[in-house]
Formats: sequence, C-alpha cells, structure tokens
Amino acid sequence: MKKNIIKTLALAGMAVLTMGTLAGCGSNNAETKAPDTKTEAGTTSGTTANETTAKEDTASNLKGSISMVGSTSMEKFATALSEVFMGKYPSVTVQAEFVGSGAGIEAVTNGSADIGNSSRNLKDEEKAKGVAENIVAIDGIAVVSDPANTVDNLTKDQLINIYNGTTTNWKELGGADQPIVVIGREAGSGTRTAFEELLKLEDACKYSNELDSTGAVMAKAASTPGSIGYVSLDVLDDSVKTMKLESIDPTPENIKAGSYFLSRPFVMATKGEISEQSDLVKALFDYIYSDEGKDLVKAVGLIPAN
Repeated sequence: MKKNIIKTLALAGMAVLTMGTLAGCGSNNAETKAPDTKTEAGTTSGTTANETTAKEDTASNLKGSISMVGSTSMEKFATALSEVFMGKYPSVTVQAEFVGSGAGIEAVTNGSADIGNSSRNLKDEEKAKGVAENIVAIDGIAVVSDPANTVDNLTKDQLINIYNGTTTNWKELGGADQPIVVIGREAGSGTRTAFEELLKLEDACKYSNELDSTGAVMAKAASTPGSIGYVSLDVLDDSVKTMKLESIDPTPENIKAGSYFLSRPFVMATKGEISEQSDLVKALFDYIYSDEGKDLVKAVGLIPAN
C-alpha cells in the first residue's frame, strides 16, 4: 500500500514538472490575442481576451433608460424593438412616444430624447444642428382605399392627379360614379413629407381629411366610401383595399427590387454620431444592425437598411 502511494506521488510530481517546462518554453511569446473573426453583429473582433471579457461585462451590466420620440409610422417597429431589447436586458427601460417625425427630430435636437424617430430623410437644416441620420430600415408607402372600390391599380400620373385635385371622381379611372375622398396625414408627418416629395406634390395636395396618425388613416379609409389614403407598408390588413401602382404590389420584395416607386427610410436620429452616444444607445444600435436585429426588421414587414 505504502509503495503504491509513493508511486502515485512520484507520477504527479513528474506531471507538474512537465507543465512547468512547457510554460517556460512559451514565456518569450507576445501577449496572446483573440483571432480576427466576425461577430454575430458582423463586426471584426481582433481584441484581446481581456477586452472581449470587458465588453461582455458591459453588455451584461447594462441598466438605465432610453427615450425615443417621433414617427407614428414607426410605432410597430419601435414597439417590437423596445420589447425585445428589454427582454435581453431586464435592467433597461425603453420608452417610446409617437407624435410625428418633426416632433421627434425636434426632441433629439433639443436634448429631450435620446433618439428621434423619423419616417423620412433628415433635412439639411436639421443635419446642420448636429443631428445624425441613422437609417435602420426601408419602408414602403402603400396606397389604400375602401374595400368596395372597384379600382385596384393606378399609374403614377393618376395618383398625382387624384392628390392635386385634377381627378375628382372614380368614374374617370374606370370605377363607380363616386366622388374621391382624399385622405392624408397632418403637416409634420414623415409619411406625408415622403409621399409628397416622391410625387413632387409639396404644398400641392388637395386633402379632404388630414389625420394625425397612421391608424386614423386606416380607419378612415376602411369606413369611408370613395376614400383613398396612404399608410406605412407594415400596417396593412384586410380592412382596406391595397392599390397596385403601375401594376406592382407594395411588397418588400418589389421595394427591394426598385419596381415599386413609393418607398422611404426609417431613421433613428441621434444628436451626434452613434459612437458619441451612451453605452445604452450604442448597444441598441448594435442590436438593430445585428443579424437578430435584421430578422426583427423583416418580421414587422420592413427591409433591413444594411
């Protein structure tokens, strides 16, 4: 028994000496670095193991709140984003308010919000105030009508003539003898700005109704005979008729291919570049631009920006 114990201790000692020798052989090497790889978010990771651990610790310790203000058209996306992000980081609160693109950009400009959601590109004068345009998704603008309307396809010129007041009755377009009720968004709406700019109708539209949210336009179009309106692609449902434009359906595939002409960016504006923001805001954008974030963008009917 005693001989066995001595033999075991001798073997253990030899193993320790061997490990010490191997460690000594490698002592002249430079600091070991993590290999350059692509992370899930698509960024290059050539950092040391210590730096990687520090980054993971920062992410796991995220806490605090992020405020977003802006576009009603971005409500579905912003709500889904907030819920998923808070699920990943239980100590983080994301507060979102939907009051229109213009109000969102103003809020981020004056510092009352971390992010200003805008369903249009930023204007030069807004950028001049230090606001950065961060495009997170591409949205289509769908043209909708009441379900009983027999017209289901419009050319670009026909749509322009409806909104500038040249065409006032559906019979002029092959439909019923029925006045066209032209519905639009309120001044300051990103959807209205994008729609009018894309059709070169700035300050030229003849609206019967100007409504203050995407949901209100959908409800009005669904319940008003002879109506026509425009809404964000991701809110479409069977309560309205969705028009083809130049015989093309408003789908993500057609927008990506460039065959559907009414599309616009979804912008999450910040005061200064993303790199200048808090760890919380930077983490939110990291998520949006990751593969998981792109899947979320697609899930709500939008097209990833990158």
